Amino acid sequence: MWYLYVFLISMVPLIELRGAIPVAVAQGLNIFIAYAICIIGNMLPVPIIYFFARKVLEWGKDKPLIGKFFTFCLVKGKKGGEKLEAKAGNGLFVALMLFVGIPLPGTGAWTGTLAASLLDIGFKKSILAVMLGVLMAGIIMGTGSLLVAHGINFVFAPAA
Repeated sequence: MWYLYVFLISMVPLIELRGAIPVAVAQGLNIFIAYAICIIGNMLPVPIIYFFARKVLEWGKDKPLIGKFFTFCLVKGKKGGEKLEAKAGNGLFVALMLFVGIPLPGTGAWTGTLAASLLDIGFKKSILAVMLGVLMAGIIMGTGSLLVAHGINFVFAPAA
């Protein structure tokens, strides 16, 4: 049952695999199985985001209740993408991969895929960069979670 939970957690925007892997470690799940499940869950929405998020934002930018927020998202995403593109130049693939792969708030597969879509980066190139970033973030989060879990167990283990 917990494998299903970490699968679903890894699909949630902003939480993604960065939140699912620590949950898996805390529940004592097999880290390799949990890692694979979290990657699948995190990558599942990526093609949908790539093909439809921009269209939904552009559709909603002139709607009364959501227009300001959708316009803000489009403008912010475009400016951020252009800034990233200007700094990265030909290294845009690596920049996108690192953006997704370094587990910080506001980065991840959802945001990276939306940025790739707004920058008109090709689908295959975007998916590959995001996938490599998700793999990297999973390794970082898995290692960190295991170190914290084992450190806590070591510190609080009863003396023999």
